[in-house]
Amino acid sequence: MKISFKKISTAFFIAASVMIVAQTEQDNQKERIVQPSTDKNTTNIFLAGDSTLTDYTLESNYQEKRYPQQGWGGVFQEFFGADSLKTFKSNLAKQVLVVDKAKGGRSTRTFFQEGRWRYIFENLKPKDWVLIQFGHNDESEKKVDRYVDVPGYKEYLRLYIHQVREKGATPVLVTPVSRNYPWKEGILEDSHVDYAKAMIEVGQEQKVDVIDLNRLSREFFTKKGKDFVTTTYFMNLPEGKYQAYPKGQKDDTHFQPEGAKAVAQLVYNEFKKIVSKK
Repeated sequence: MKISFKKISTAFFIAASVMIVAQTEQDNQKERIVQPSTDKNTTNIFLAGDSTLTDYTLESNYQEKRYPQQGWGGVFQEFFGADSLKTFKSNLAKQVLVVDKAKGGRSTRTFFQEGRWRYIFENLKPKDWVLIQFGHNDESEKKVDRYVDVPGYKEYLRLYIHQVREKGATPVLVTPVSRNYPWKEGILEDSHVDYAKAMIEVGQEQKVDVIDLNRLSREFFTKKGKDFVTTTYFMNLPEGKYQAYPKGQKDDTHFQPEGAKAVAQLVYNEFKKIVSKK
């Protein structure tokens, strides 16, 4: 698929953005909405992405249906307390509000088509930030409802960058966080080779900062070790411990709260460096 954001008309943008399927409407109805701030003394940090950064606590009946699953975006707000903000070498506003619009199963294309990107675009104000992390679902060739090939993936990233800048805000690309496989001789290897590389290339081309979370998370998980990461960070759960997973769970993609916090810390550390350069 080859499109160019320069050729996307306003009419197409509006039409595509309101293509919200029935399932998406149901999803949105179940979510509590974090309203972006219009106050100049508050910086909004919008998160666009998939399940690995979704805030599952915004969904109804979280404790019964999802706990302990959590995405790193769901705990990102915790890193922007008053004491933390004092350490930023920049003119970030006095307050920061994280607005997590990430949703499980979304690729760059479906996030746009379902209107989730439109929400971010319409609420952006100058000096806000948008962290954009996709790849897990774009690369799922067997799931045609979400799959986006590498050229198409790049074009949607360019579109997002262009529209964030159009509103006077700052985009940051975040390569897809690592899965808990494949491990080889104690080292966690790359499961996102093509899409992480593609995002880095778009960042270089568009002169956008990139947080290479794919690399950072692999290195971090490798230091922690496969056994620790598998049981403490990822959703590998024993039978009978959690209400939402009575039969247990084997999941090497999604995070428990401790995993979400660890990944959020990696993102925060890099984000702080980026902000301090501005």
